[in-house]
Amino acid sequence: MPAGGIQRVLRDTNSSLEIQPITNTLLGGAATAKHSRVGASVTNMRSNRRTWASFEEMLTAAKEGDPQAQCYLGVCYQTGQGVTLDYHEAVKWFRSAAEQDDPVAQCYLGFCYLAGQGVPQEYGEGAKWFREAAEQGDPAAQFNLGVLYETGQGVPQNYAEAVKWYHEAAESGEPQAQFNLGVFYEQGQVVPQDYDQAVKWYREAAEQGIAPAQCNLGLCYQTGRGVEQSTSEAVKWFIKAARAGDKTAQHNLGVHYATAEPTPEPTPEAEEAAEEKP
Repeated sequence: MPAGGIQRVLRDTNSSLEIQPITNTLLGGAATAKHSRVGASVTNMRSNRRTWASFEEMLTAAKEGDPQAQCYLGVCYQTGQGVTLDYHEAVKWFRSAAEQDDPVAQCYLGFCYLAGQGVPQEYGEGAKWFREAAEQGDPAAQFNLGVLYETGQGVPQNYAEAVKWYHEAAESGEPQAQFNLGVFYEQGQVVPQDYDQAVKWYREAAEQGIAPAQCNLGLCYQTGRGVEQSTSEAVKWFIKAARAGDKTAQHNLGVHYATAEPTPEPTPEAEEAAEEKP
């Protein structure tokens, strides 16, 4: 998988503004996804996870066969937190937990196979473990399985299956899945073209800080697709995304300022709104 996801830019044929395409950057797993570049909303899964007072207590529990402790120990070895980074040792503990049907560990193990961390890179095996976790409701695994179906890696390419798993993850609050689902609805691929649905899912993801979703939501406001046309709202969302480093939003904001009517004050309200949390 490309480390940074798809890099191409899709252009809106009705203007010089640009729209962000689907992302295919995999999530590393539920327990650390909130720290990843894209972020994963996995609070429903995490609320049921155990905690330990110390590393030694967790290590003892892992050695005694507790699957959640084994999973977290795997995370420690994968990230080098409290121990020397060791992908092989991480896979050992992920596998022990995954074979006890721990969905978070299954998602991590699937990612290890996709990334070739501690095991030979094998997309089919990665897809197997993502499916195990996805069918238990793990949002990160559902998103990852959707990515594999969209790209045809480890499974036959199937856009309908991709949308199915993106939808499952999106309903659980996974923001990257929400963004991808919005792109499918805006483009009318697999699902009927529905700008209202596109805006719904872009907004869900944008309010969780996903810059490409903020960019595309801004474009919806700029063009009046799925929402009442509002230049001020468009600029607000472009600014949010641009400040997060989104190059497409930066381009769109530049187009706006280059073509806007001169005003005494360059939309300070939009800039103030962009400072506020959604």
